[in-house]
Amino acid sequence: MSGSFRLALIQLAVGANKSQNLTAAAKHVKEAASQGAQLVSLPECFNSPYGTNFFPEYAESVPNGESCLALKTMAADNKVFLIGGSIPESEGDRLYNTSTIWGPDGELIGKYRKMHLFDINVPGKITFKESDVLSPGNDFLAFDTPFGKIGMGICYDIRFSDLAKIYSNMGCHLLVYPGAFNMTTGPAHWELLARGRAVDNQLYVATPSPARDEKADYIAWGHSQVINPWGEVVAKAEECQEIIFADIDLDYMQQVRKQIPITVQARTDLYETVSK
Repeated sequence: MSGSFRLALIQLAVGANKSQNLTAAAKHVKEAASQGAQLVSLPECFNSPYGTNFFPEYAESVPNGESCLALKTMAADNKVFLIGGSIPESEGDRLYNTSTIWGPDGELIGKYRKMHLFDINVPGKITFKESDVLSPGNDFLAFDTPFGKIGMGICYDIRFSDLAKIYSNMGCHLLVYPGAFNMTTGPAHWELLARGRAVDNQLYVATPSPARDEKADYIAWGHSQVINPWGEVVAKAEECQEIIFADIDLDYMQQVRKQIPITVQARTDLYETVSK
């Protein structure tokens, strides 16, 4: 695979009104496509405030819920590959944090359920437990496009380097982690982790975040970003609503891999990261 393609990350201002969130998402997807984006991603929980108290209320079925039908239309109307950030998904008596992927024909390519749930306790700063209401996903998702292979994670998944390594072994050129790091973990680790996953695997990493809302129960860090295979930040948002763009250059990725050939130097006779 060679050449380049244009990626857009939409740092969406997410509010309590689901319909307004979907309308705003559609507007920004259209704007991104008009500026040449071929692949567009929304942030984690783009249709809902982030919080365990909100997930049951905003949850929908996939692929026939209101948000999925809106995403289907956005992708088809703008002829883009669309990563639908994530939404709370309901299936039976379980809830998931789920990303859906749509082709430019409006067809569902696949879905990814957040594999690692955000259960943390930083004394005096933040305590959060997604597992109070969410169930973890158990499947990887790497999907092909005419311009590259893309691997999916959601937010907390970025902390688990083995997941990124598995996607690298699958031949991914870009990893996308729609996420909503907060005001404690964001300044400490948001950029660090994205750069680490990119350097570890010599590929591109993108992390679309919601815009920051100081009045929200859970305040997102913002600062959506794209990292290149050398570990450089090639596009970065501030904290407010905006769209950022980056050209994903697969020839450059191959240059980096030839210059520092870790993929062929790895001692796979002694160690290897594999999926079950």
